[in-house]
Amino acid sequence: MKKEKIVFWTATTIIALFEGLMPALTFQSEMAKEGIKHLGYPEYFGNALVVFKVLGVLALVIPQIPKRVKEWAYAGFAFDFIFATISHGAVDGINGQTFFPLVVFAILAVSYIYYHKLNPDKVN
Repeated sequence: MKKEKIVFWTATTIIALFEGLMPALTFQSEMAKEGIKHLGYPEYFGNALVVFKVLGVLALVIPQIPKRVKEWAYAGFAFDFIFATISHGAVDGINGQTFFPLVVFAILAVSYIYYHKLNPDKVN
């Protein structure tokens, strides 16, 4: 059980840092605004995305959040990573940056799998 908790919290912390803390601290920077614009999205989309990322991270790390809400947060992040990969590939072509969201997606998958290993019968 201890190994499962370590793996879960390590993966979930990485997701929280990449998808919650970093976007929350940098979303008004010129680099972040230019990144959203470069992909063809309006600036307000980036702002909305940050709000939902922070809410999603909170849903994942707060133990009292119902399982159903956590499932939605995991699904939202999965869509985010898949569509980020598609967006980067469509705009910039296939390169290392195109596949980085899939690396984070794999970390999300580890968090998801170990969440269910730690909470096999938890329904709420």
